[in-house]
Amino acid sequence: MTASPGGGAQPERSHTDPLTLASRSPQRRAILEQLGIPFVAVAPRVEESRGGAPRTLVCENALRKARAVDAARVLGVDTAVTLDGRVFGKPHDQAEARGFLAALSGRTHEVWSGIALVEGPAERVEASVTSVTFRRLTESDLDAYLATEEWRERAGGYAIQGRGAALVERIEGDYLNVVGLPVAELVRMAPDLFGG
Repeated sequence: MTASPGGGAQPERSHTDPLTLASRSPQRRAILEQLGIPFVAVAPRVEESRGGAPRTLVCENALRKARAVDAARVLGVDTAVTLDGRVFGKPHDQAEARGFLAALSGRTHEVWSGIALVEGPAERVEASVTSVTFRRLTESDLDAYLATEEWRERAGGYAIQGRGAALVERIEGDYLNVVGLPVAELVRMAPDLFGG
């Protein structure tokens, strides 16, 4: 969706405005670095919404993050893992992480990301979803993964780009969306970042 005050045409953007990533996520920083996109990262101070339909939730949180940073061109992203309508955020402790992973075991869940680009008064928000299927996990699988501590600060309690890849049987959709930044959506929203 596109939002701009007054519903008029969006102002011409300057392609020289640096991109500010409103995030403390090392995964999102790593993706932008991998793509060769110059940026600065600023951790937003924002109260995140925790309820609502997955698409609405991640879009609202992405926009809140982007609005919370004062810069010419700000990118906000929010990611949530969902199964049967339940949102799996970042586990508070190892016991909750075990519960998340046990619930995802042998099931197909969705990873939703909201991505917001704020440039002055112009605001654009999109969403991306990827289906991820876990293999059936044994208690020893859970013990081994939890011992890595990789579950900390991860939506759903796993990191697909790390040892969590061993939990996954297959995915359908954008892999980088599961890592934390839906690049396909970013290309559509800001092709100039990629030389377009």
